[in-house]
Amino acid sequence: MGIQVISRDGQPEYAVVPWAQYQALLKAAGQPPASVDTAPQPQDASPSASLPSLGELARLREGKGLAPEALARSVGISPAYLAMIESGERQPDAAILRSLAWHLGVAGWSEPS
Repeated sequence: MGIQVISRDGQPEYAVVPWAQYQALLKAAGQPPASVDTAPQPQDASPSASLPSLGELARLREGKGLAPEALARSVGISPAYLAMIESGERQPDAAILRSLAWHLGVAGWSEPS
């Protein structure tokens, strides 16, 4: 199996698998096969009116029933850093923003490339 494991701070974080194996995993999970055009599309540089702002992060987290410690651990940051993001003291980098979006189910929180 040609799996590449990507680690952060000595802990596995992502696994990259060949396309055929990915399709087989989807099939085994009862999911429809993916196509190349299912990849995320680049976002416009202008913010969407329906996209929540980072100021709503705490409300979104609470709405999902997530404790700050649990979300921070899932994202790979400290609870103190999450508190600074939620209060507006810090602006997260693109990777943290994408991870927050994924864990909170918010589409579109990414910096333009």
